[in-house]
Amino acid sequence: MATALSKQPAGTAHDAARYAARIEHVSKSFGRPGAQQHVLDDITIDVAPGEFVCLLGASGCGKSTLLNLVAGLDQPSAGGIETPGGRPALMFQEHALFPWLTAGRNIELALRMRGVPGSERRDEAERLLELVRLRGAYGKRVHELSGGMRQRVALARALAQDSQLLLMDEPFAALDAITRDVLHEELTRIWSETNLSVLFVTHNVREAVRLAQRVILLSSRPGRIAREWTVDIPQPRRIEDAAVAELSVEITEQLRGEIRRHGQH
Repeated sequence: MATALSKQPAGTAHDAARYAARIEHVSKSFGRPGAQQHVLDDITIDVAPGEFVCLLGASGCGKSTLLNLVAGLDQPSAGGIETPGGRPALMFQEHALFPWLTAGRNIELALRMRGVPGSERRDEAERLLELVRLRGAYGKRVHELSGGMRQRVALARALAQDSQLLLMDEPFAALDAITRDVLHEELTRIWSETNLSVLFVTHNVREAVRLAQRVILLSSRPGRIAREWTVDIPQPRRIEDAAVAELSVEITEQLRGEIRRHGQH
């Protein structure tokens, strides 16, 4: 196996202009030598500035592992990852808000860690809450917020990190269908307004087609790139749009084939 390259959080200005993240021949194994579980194998992906990419695959295919590697939470066993714009922001499936803090204070915590002066944090937190359509929620505690509102605060907290690369690990999976659809609209709006690069993990095919400019399907055991699609459907899209449904059927058939091939259920 090739020697792992170190993660490079900063690159040249030329690199930053070409991609927001570069994943080159990345593999990942867990366990001791001789008893290793090979999770990812030779993954190469470039995410362009301002691009929205969805990683799609069955449970256990290594999607979240790959996201954690890009976030710098773990190191690849082989290959290299570069994020020229600096450390990415990460949003999890669970909101992970501190319940003893208000919505605004949760966001201010991220601002403080970024080095924003105390005199500016309140205004910036209010601005971010307004961006995610939660104006007036600064003083609300977590137990006063619905599931969808909590995820909006979590998104605002991720945006407070001021990164040009946003990593999202199935952030809407636990929400009901209507709330999820509303947050799809909000995420698409925020992405278009901010020119963020987004790497989004999901196992929901229609969610991937609804959101992404490019969908990458991972096989399983170990995770490899099985196929990718460019989604040319104009935004804004709806989950029930005929073009979304048609492409979703095609991708679902490919996903089912991968599941059958690897004996998953």
